[in-house]
Order: sequence, then C-alpha cells, then structure tokens
Amino acid sequence: MKRIVLVEPFFSGSHKSWALEFKNNSKHQIEILSLPGKFWKWRMYGSAHTLAEMYLKLDYEPDYILATDMIDLSTFVALTRHKLNQTKIFLYFHENQLEYPWKEDSKDKKFKRDVHYGFTNYTSALSADQVFFNSTYNMTSFYKHLRRLLEVMPDCRHKTVDDLLKKSSVLPIGMHLDAHDIEIKKAYQGDDPLILWNHRWEFDKNPDDFFNALIQLKKEGLKFKLALLGEVYENAPDSLKTGLEIFKDDIVVTGFMTSHEYSSWLQAADILPVTSYHDFFGISVMEAIYMNTYPILPNRLTYPDLYSKDKHPELFYETYEEFVSKLREAILSNNRKSYRSLCTDYDWNQLIKTYDEIFEPC
Repeated sequence: MKRIVLVEPFFSGSHKSWALEFKNNSKHQIEILSLPGKFWKWRMYGSAHTLAEMYLKLDYEPDYILATDMIDLSTFVALTRHKLNQTKIFLYFHENQLEYPWKEDSKDKKFKRDVHYGFTNYTSALSADQVFFNSTYNMTSFYKHLRRLLEVMPDCRHKTVDDLLKKSSVLPIGMHLDAHDIEIKKAYQGDDPLILWNHRWEFDKNPDDFFNALIQLKKEGLKFKLALLGEVYENAPDSLKTGLEIFKDDIVVTGFMTSHEYSSWLQAADILPVTSYHDFFGISVMEAIYMNTYPILPNRLTYPDLYSKDKHPELFYETYEEFVSKLREAILSNNRKSYRSLCTDYDWNQLIKTYDEIFEPC
C-alpha cells in the first residue's frame, strides 16, 4: 500500500466527486489537500502557494503526489522541493485551458490574457513525472494547441511536446454509475417522451441550439415534456429564461437536486439531446446514457471517441439541421435503443484496478 497526497485546488462538482471516490475505492492510503471550488482564475494563480503550505505541515512524506490541472504545479514543486525527496509527482487533467472555450465578451479574451492559463498547464506538465488526461480528446487537444502556442513565440520555441507526450497517457475519470441504478419510484409517468437537459446552464453547453430545436419541433406539433436539470449561475444564457417561458406548460421539473432525486429523473428520461461546445469527458452525458436515455450527440469533442462513432454513427450529427432531424425522429420513435453497454467500463468497479496499479511501483 502506497501513501498518496491528492492535491485538488478546485474541490467542487466532478473534481470533488472524483477525488473522494478514488480515495474511498483505492487500496492505497490517500489524503486530500484541497481548496473550495470557486474563483477558478485565482486558483490557477495562487493555489500553489496555499497548498504548498498545507503540504509542508504534513508529518510524513508520501510516495506520490497527484495534483490536478487547476494548479501552477511548477510553483508548488519549487516551494516544497526540500520535502519532496523521492516523491513522484503526477498531474491529472480534468480539463485543459488551451482548449477551453472563451466567451466573446470575456475581459481576459479582450485583453489577450487567455493564453496565460494554458501556459500554466504547460509548465505544470513539464514539472510532473507523469501526466494523465481524463479522455483522448483532452490529451490530443492539449498538445495540438500547445504546438500552435509555442510556434508563435518570438524565439526559444521549446521543442518539448514530444517529450511530454512520452510521459502522458489517458486515465478515464471513474464514476459510480451503478449508484443511479436503484429501486425508486419513477419520477415521470406521462405518455409524451421526456427530454432531458442535465448540464450546468452556461454558454459552453450551448442551450441556444437546444431550445431553438425544441421551439421548431413544438411549432410542428410534436408533443414532449422537459426535465431541465443542472445548476444555474448568475450569468446564465438568455435562452434559459426564454425557454422557461415558452415551455412553461411542458416542463415537469427544473433545477439542481439531490443525488436521489437526480437518479429518479435519469431513470425517467427518454431522450438526451447534447449540443455542447465544450466537454473534455461529459459525466452528465454518460450518467444519462447509462440509465438508458437515448443520446443525440454532436460529432465533436470527446463524444466520437467515448461512444464509438465508427460503430454507432446513428448517434451523431454534423449540422444543426441534422440535429433537429435526429431529435424529431427520436421523439416520434417508439423503439429507442439503449446504449448502456458503452458506459460500463467507466464505473469505479472496473477502473479502480487500473488506478491502483499506476501507483504500485515507486
């Protein structure tokens, strides 16, 4: 059994769940050093100093440090180097800032400050002994954009990408998928198909296309109900407010909810139209597909790899028009196939052995 310190600067949402579930399922001894999941830009800049202070107060030296991507790992290593000795440093990318989409009205984009966060990811990867990404798309997009970034530098263009690739690999995020597979009363008993949205309400999840397609199909006379789940933030897109008004008679549930309630709606849902511009993995999508919700997926991001586009092309669309067409077909169909089998490899029951074996040698 090895001792691992998991350093998580953004202890919230999927980051928090992943850290706790890894700790609870692993045979290794894991201690989590964390900061609250807020102020993400400040976490990218300042978390290394705070978490280094926390690490130095530990009364033992671990075999491994596993840090996640929202930290300046090079600064963390510099501040703790006198205590690291033979400790191996691993870095896990839940997302990467080189591929992360920026709102057009973002102040960071306006003042061209958006490159810095990606460069912090780069120097963090340089500082690690091994680098893991939660999906193939996450890894390939990071190195594609990193090459472009280094090529435009004025001189001393670091030729380090190939070296970084040699110590990089994909380690999928683990989930307790079977936690949703429980005996509970079905949340919805209606005859019309139930369409699910179970992502946070932000621009990068593209609710505009979601609602625009539903508006078009409603005008055609199609009948359906909506379960609009997910957390709403202060800067939620205007399309949410508009959608809530237009579909007020079709919405059967809204809002962020407890895990038990959430599971009941996953079991009840029939169709999952996905319109995202951003997903490095897409936990909410996989949870819904595992619970037999029929997915309609864009041919971009991580979805073609995770859900085997070569074997299941029927799930994917290229254009908005094709998205509307596939959604129409799904609403009218009485025989929507289950794709649950595509998800089972990502349950902790399957993945924990892979995780634990990574930390066996020292």
